[in-house]
Amino acid sequence: MDLKALHRQRRAAFWGQVLPYLGYVMQSGLAVLFMAFLITFAAWYTSLILHLPPDLPIRWIMLLLAAPAAWSSFRTYLNDADIVFLRPQEYRLHVYFRGARISGVVYKIIGMLLLFMLLWPLYIRSDEAPRPLLPFLLLLVLLKLLFSYGGWQELRMASRSTAGVYRLLRWVLAVLTIGAWLWQPPLRSLPFILLVAALYYAVLRLPAKHKVPWEHLIRVEQAQAGRVMRTLAWFVDVPAWTQRVTRRRWLAWLGSRIPWSRDAAYRYLLVKTFARTEPAGIVTRLLILGLLLIWILSGGWAGSAVYLLFVFLIGVQLAALRRSHRDSLWLQLYPIPESARGNAFLHFYMQIMLPAAVVLWLPLLAGGAGRWSAVWLSLAAGLLLILLQRRMQAKKWASDPDEE
Repeated sequence: MDLKALHRQRRAAFWGQVLPYLGYVMQSGLAVLFMAFLITFAAWYTSLILHLPPDLPIRWIMLLLAAPAAWSSFRTYLNDADIVFLRPQEYRLHVYFRGARISGVVYKIIGMLLLFMLLWPLYIRSDEAPRPLLPFLLLLVLLKLLFSYGGWQELRMASRSTAGVYRLLRWVLAVLTIGAWLWQPPLRSLPFILLVAALYYAVLRLPAKHKVPWEHLIRVEQAQAGRVMRTLAWFVDVPAWTQRVTRRRWLAWLGSRIPWSRDAAYRYLLVKTFARTEPAGIVTRLLILGLLLIWILSGGWAGSAVYLLFVFLIGVQLAALRRSHRDSLWLQLYPIPESARGNAFLHFYMQIMLPAAVVLWLPLLAGGAGRWSAVWLSLAAGLLLILLQRRMQAKKWASDPDEE
């Protein structure tokens, strides 16, 4: 069996399922919106470079945008049947996984370098002592290779809690190494970075690992494939995909105050679905990233634009829950009023969106008293955006016969 060709065939088969939907995605207006965003961003970025704010925290911006060098993910395209039919080839599966590891690194390095080159004009004009271009690029590529290797070792670890600790360590070390390069002289930061890299490589060899963690790799692959299909589901109907369920104790309290009645049963189901599936994690990360970016850009209209962008993104994530149980047989068997489903979703939607909009708005207050009118106008625009998104969701519930 040619395992290298098998990986290529599975990759082509998966993306062959995805590509036909991209035409519908473009027809939804996304292409026009994306082009408008590019034109607006280009005009704003050119103006920013020509009129640099004197207090622009460029090193913090570079750290924020370079730290994702620690991000690591791999597409193995494994499925449940492989546990039986591919397991006899386990001793030589490194050939199969080689393609996953290469593609999991190369595309991320290309994206990271494109982002870096986009930021470079701003960096060299803002920083008092900018680092040279080629050493900076080389450092990012080497860190990306190191942390990708670490991410692959985490997938093989026998203990999931240990893998979680190493995942946190990977991000902490990315912040420390890039921060040392940005803030310290090269002759001082390079020995520190080399020492950290050597220690990280050494500690990766300590935990017990599986040769091929079949069940975990299959779960990760299903989650990544499901994420792609759920993104397409924002624009077009796609086949249902396996939803990853995660126990989150810090969100277990959600739903505890919902009354025990037929009218509130679907709202309870939505709350628990949100707490235990990927939208909760994505919304949390969007909130954290949005708070940081809005705080950095709070002194100008860019902060308000980023605020509205993150309100919109969180709303899109919550909208994906509308289809979470559309094919569930139990909703047809349980005595839940059909008309209550749309109302329950809209109630849940507003319960999440309104606090999120207010929390994201708070960093704008750091812009100072001279921007009070812009700050309050941003909040009003955010609330108006939420109402428009709610109205759009209400129309979808009313027009989609599968949801009623």
